[in-house]
Amino acid sequence: MQFIDQAEIEVEAGSGGDGIVAFRREKYVPAGGPSGGNGGRGGSVILVAVENLQTLLDFRYAHRFQAENGSRGGPNNRTGAAGSDRIIEVPCGTVVYDAQTNELLGDLVAPGQTLCVAAGGKGGLGNKYFLSNRNRAPEYALPGLPGEQRLLRLELKLLAEVGIIGLPNAGKSTLISALSAARPKVADYPFTTLIPNLGVVRKPTGDGTVFADIPGLIAGAHQGAGLGHDFLRHIERTRLLLHLVDATATDPVADYQTIQQELHAYGRGLPDRPQVLALNKIDAVDEETIAAIAQELAQRHGSKPFLISAATHQGLEPLLQQIWSILDTPVGQEVTH
Repeated sequence: MQFIDQAEIEVEAGSGGDGIVAFRREKYVPAGGPSGGNGGRGGSVILVAVENLQTLLDFRYAHRFQAENGSRGGPNNRTGAAGSDRIIEVPCGTVVYDAQTNELLGDLVAPGQTLCVAAGGKGGLGNKYFLSNRNRAPEYALPGLPGEQRLLRLELKLLAEVGIIGLPNAGKSTLISALSAARPKVADYPFTTLIPNLGVVRKPTGDGTVFADIPGLIAGAHQGAGLGHDFLRHIERTRLLLHLVDATATDPVADYQTIQQELHAYGRGLPDRPQVLALNKIDAVDEETIAAIAQELAQRHGSKPFLISAATHQGLEPLLQQIWSILDTPVGQEVTH
């Protein structure tokens, strides 16, 4: 399945039905008056968040959605039938913008949450509505109003509590596969992960916590370099960032600083997000080198990094205990390791 997290669609609500001009013509009613009914309202276009979708792939093939028009009014004061609403299912976490004005229309987070993005037009008034003492036989009615039309931009932001970040080949995919049932592609070259991967990690209480493996960021990611600009948005919703640093890299401390600079450049609250630092692949480096790297990282980060090996599962339990401790703390009161 392709992971598509941005799409543009055109939506058009239904027009209201026309009101009609009609008069009562019954055999035993000598003074039949106006009886033209109002038109029915047009259908609206409504987005609804559902749990069984994880991508905006469907909108790559369908770009235009239209609701049903309302029906004309009828004689004998009959109101026309309302047009059916057009319901469009989107993944939870979809943010909706007006593509022409860039106005934020809504953020669909919870399953079943709805957003009306185009309201149906009102039905026109029949001549019965215009009956008055001064005009006993009105011979005019109003047409229905057109429905709203909009060009929408949809952006999907993954719903995960923990976002795993780091430079390419830092071991993020290996870690998420070690902690959960997720099986992302793992290889020893950069940019193995081209899409975000989600994995559910079980707490000791049995509850599941969603971890997101974000594709590798590089310097300039906030400006579109590499893959990061497309996927930085996915960590905007996370409560906690797990920053992995590759202990086998040429300069792990410089790698750490690169990611921190990108978070600050991107902004949107990411620099202030609680963050846990972990030095990965310690099984491939001698202890003396690990100790030196960890000491320098602690000075930069303000606290000691966790020493782990995702490949051998070394050090994962203390790391998870710290993550659970932060997630169990009320928002705004978290203290990272």
